[in-house]
Amino acid sequence: MGQFPDVIKRLIDRFNQQSDQIRSPDYNETLLRIDFINPLMRELGWDMDNQQGFAEQYREVVHEDRVKVAGQTKAPDYSFRIGGQRKFFLEAKKPAVDIRNNWEPAYQLRRYAWSAKLACSLLTDFEELAIYDARIQPKQLEKASVARREFIRYTDYPDRWEFLNGTFSKDAVLKGEFDRYCESKKGRGAQLFDDAFLTEIEDWRKSIAASLARRNEALDEPALNFAVQRIIDRIIFLRIAEDRGTETVGQLQALLNGDSVYPRLVTLFNRADERYNSGLFHFVKEKDRDEAPDTLTPTLEVEDKTLKSIIKALYYPQSPYEFTMVSADILGSVYERFLGKVITLTAGHTAKIEEKPEVRKAGGVYYTPTYIVDYIVKNTVGKLLEGKTPREAVKLTVLDPACGSGSFLIAAYQFLLDWYLAQYTAADPAKRATGKGAVLRPDPAGDWKLTIAERKRILLDHLHGVDLDGQAVEVTKLNLLLKCLEGETSQTLGFEQRLFRERALPDLGKNILCGNSLIGTDIIGTDAWNAMSAEEQRRVNPFDYERAFPQIFKNKKDGGFDAVIGNPPYIRMEEFKTLKMYLARTYACHDERSDLYAYVMERSHNLIKKGGVFGMIVSNKFVRANYGKPLRASLAQLARPTDIVDFAGLPVFTGATVRTLIYIAERAQGDTATRYTPPTTRDRFPAIVAKSLTVQADVAERSYTLEQGWYEQPEWSFARPNVTALMRRLASHQKLGTYVDGQICMGVKSGLGDAFVISRGVRDALVAANAQATEVIKPLVNGRDIRRYCLEPQNQFLLYMTHGINIARYPSVEAHLRPFKAALQARATQQEWYELQQPQERFSALLDGPKIIFPDIATHPRFALDDEGYYGTNTVYFIPRTDRALLGLLNSKLGFFYFQQVCAGLEGGDEVYLRFFGQYLEGFPVAEAVKGESRRLVSLVDIMLSLHTRLAAEQLPQRREQVQREIDATDRQIDQLVYQLYGLSDAEIRIVEDATK
Repeated sequence: MGQFPDVIKRLIDRFNQQSDQIRSPDYNETLLRIDFINPLMRELGWDMDNQQGFAEQYREVVHEDRVKVAGQTKAPDYSFRIGGQRKFFLEAKKPAVDIRNNWEPAYQLRRYAWSAKLACSLLTDFEELAIYDARIQPKQLEKASVARREFIRYTDYPDRWEFLNGTFSKDAVLKGEFDRYCESKKGRGAQLFDDAFLTEIEDWRKSIAASLARRNEALDEPALNFAVQRIIDRIIFLRIAEDRGTETVGQLQALLNGDSVYPRLVTLFNRADERYNSGLFHFVKEKDRDEAPDTLTPTLEVEDKTLKSIIKALYYPQSPYEFTMVSADILGSVYERFLGKVITLTAGHTAKIEEKPEVRKAGGVYYTPTYIVDYIVKNTVGKLLEGKTPREAVKLTVLDPACGSGSFLIAAYQFLLDWYLAQYTAADPAKRATGKGAVLRPDPAGDWKLTIAERKRILLDHLHGVDLDGQAVEVTKLNLLLKCLEGETSQTLGFEQRLFRERALPDLGKNILCGNSLIGTDIIGTDAWNAMSAEEQRRVNPFDYERAFPQIFKNKKDGGFDAVIGNPPYIRMEEFKTLKMYLARTYACHDERSDLYAYVMERSHNLIKKGGVFGMIVSNKFVRANYGKPLRASLAQLARPTDIVDFAGLPVFTGATVRTLIYIAERAQGDTATRYTPPTTRDRFPAIVAKSLTVQADVAERSYTLEQGWYEQPEWSFARPNVTALMRRLASHQKLGTYVDGQICMGVKSGLGDAFVISRGVRDALVAANAQATEVIKPLVNGRDIRRYCLEPQNQFLLYMTHGINIARYPSVEAHLRPFKAALQARATQQEWYELQQPQERFSALLDGPKIIFPDIATHPRFALDDEGYYGTNTVYFIPRTDRALLGLLNSKLGFFYFQQVCAGLEGGDEVYLRFFGQYLEGFPVAEAVKGESRRLVSLVDIMLSLHTRLAAEQLPQRREQVQREIDATDRQIDQLVYQLYGLSDAEIRIVEDATK
């Protein structure tokens, strides 16, 4: 145990000696903070007074302005930060307040921390210190003990100092101990702010949509979606503006008094138009504004009951939300998922909420984590700004071509705001705070802030976005406008003095646009366009970048954006089949199986000016997949990567199975081959470490440089140089595809599983009624039934109905299929009912014979020997050989190592699943000694096959453990023998062993 600090001892002694005075109502919170809280936290290593002289955005401790609104303090007393990122709040109360039992102080702190999406925060009057789990949604009148993880009295500080110092000190936070403590025990009922707020606004959407549909029969679906979205956006904007001090507090709440709520709400909207000039509140046509005004929503009817219910839930004490704490990226994460659904109308004009088709295909909406966004922005926008002055940076332009809710643009905006502020305050800031073009203003705390005029300029000059979803475009605008207003009040905006002659916010109608980044207006009038319905044409929404952003492309030769960033959608381009000809003609990366992100990557590179940068997080499938060959070739011509982060098995997107990488590249400038430097590559970017902000040091240690010319290879490998060298040496052996004469085969692809996949009971009944049925009934395994060296079949069988079969020969089978007749006849041909993957004449012979069989997806190699003639579904592959030495090699650690390098993969929970497709196995190296059926290896594999048979039959736990130990020992012997067969050195063996732990 570390020594208890003398400073804290003296604080405890003073509290004991002066407890009566300190506990009296006259001893206020300010004195407590000066006398006790500041020394306590200073002893924990925090720079309470910014002695280091950090810029405002990076100071460790923020003493929030204590603005009183409706009797409530609107900011926590302390915010403790690392690198500008909040880690926890501390709310101080004078000792006269009973923080053990009084629910209000706990509720206040928890609202702040929950709204800011923090994990834990502190409430203290020094006499007592409470630690709260901030992930549990706070509720009015809840006991103070709810969500409280620790309650420590000041007399216990000596005994608990090791815990406090080891969890809440600056050093503990930097080492990740604070994060580990927070994650060690998540309280019952934990629900993050964005999950709760998403549920809230989804309920608003339902109720407003239902009310509008009832009261406004002329509304069609597009108009209904537009109206609901705008009403919600405007309410959220005004409510946040109230909490931040730019709107009159309680103005929405005042609508609860009386009737005709919506007309009075529209009055507030009109007033906001006069104040802000935002497209969010744009009701009258104005000069120099291209966007058409909203003449629809002011004319609608919304029931009072609907709006009153929403407004009530937005105010203290009923509301758990503290909007001063809700950052733009948090709001963006809510809206990203909110935009995944759409309102439809039934025949009776009743509103329904449905998931968008593209979201269903993608398996949901996945918001890009903040640390990923920040990393991309820093290494694109940040790189472009290095060494520049504000005057030189003024023409820098950034685009997100699939902006969604605006997360990348918000991060880029924040980066630019911080950069300009640092540049302006570096020398003679007072000079920049005077005159008509002032870019700085002093704030009450004595720090410098950017003026609202400069914040507007930065937003308009630098940031641009496009999205196919019109609702997403409006949400991006909303989030950027809220970011523009951060830190402003009515006074700093000068509303009282300005009398609305100059409005506070920029019009983003020329910066954030709705359109299809992949389909240009050159498609209009083509056969593909004419083949579409009017609805399809509306959804395709062709977009012309040069006309939309003429200032960017005015120089035809060198025009384009300086940076293109984002996270494109990862779904197949299947929705509009008529677009295939257009895509094939327009994109070099086109392949029948290409994913949307491939087209976005190519298109983005063509939108960047020479010397500009590209930075996106994308699926890593294109690196190895066959369909990625055209994209790889296209990228090699357009740009040169400078930084690659392969996330491999890390769960970047919670709940998603896609494997991703960050790809950052510099647009080619003429002949780049002579000046090209291979990129810095970072593997397995540590997500958890990144969140605790120790990522920079960790990444630096894990970085390495790829070899010259790697991008010219048929497949791209981001492996470390020693791994690449080993893979190159293994490639000198004969390839498996040649060794087995190309016979790496997929199982049968089912078109109607209920009809053709049957149980043992059904099989027995069919055979009992018709003995010939055995000719077309085959034993079946799925991928999940295949283990290492053994099969675990589930008593399923396959009706193997090939072309030209005489179904009348099998009356019991015909009777079984009769209920499925309509579904079968809906298929064009029997080939589509049961599409065989191999030539008809040899497929049955291959499956009926002995073979090596394996699943198409697994966390590690699972190759087994099948001598029972099992057929497989399309989740199964097989090699028609009984080569036991080959079986041992495929299941070995060296085999696992090879598959890790070449197989595409998916994430599933905490595990990584490799795709064992035929294309990835064809290049597997087969050693000469293995081809000669190595006696020792065959002997060990025979032992392994026998052991797995014994393990499957054994029921006693102790004996199963014994057999498993024998299996493990035999596995190790096989691995060592395989290393010898390939002549691996000790260093190469370590590479394999480390990779396959």
